[in-house]
Amino acid sequence: MNKQLKPELVDDENPEWLEADVHRAVSFSGLPESLQTKLRGRPKAAVTKERITIRLSQDVVERFRASGDGWQTRVDAALKDWLKTHSPA
Repeated sequence: MNKQLKPELVDDENPEWLEADVHRAVSFSGLPESLQTKLRGRPKAAVTKERITIRLSQDVVERFRASGDGWQTRVDAALKDWLKTHSPA
């Protein structure tokens, strides 16, 4: 690793690895099980949703998207609310 570093690209919080860092690295499977569990992310939800493709009116999608993050969850909630008083058949 004899390349010149560009000062404007140096990130003090995330420095480039040196040869010694590479040799000290441990593979994921070499980590303790307790740490692997933490690094895997959140556990799978008890109730999962099904991924589908659906075509909606542009104005409906725009209105929900404009409401910010979580808009797909709000579409799901709106459909559930509709099902309380309607039959899809």
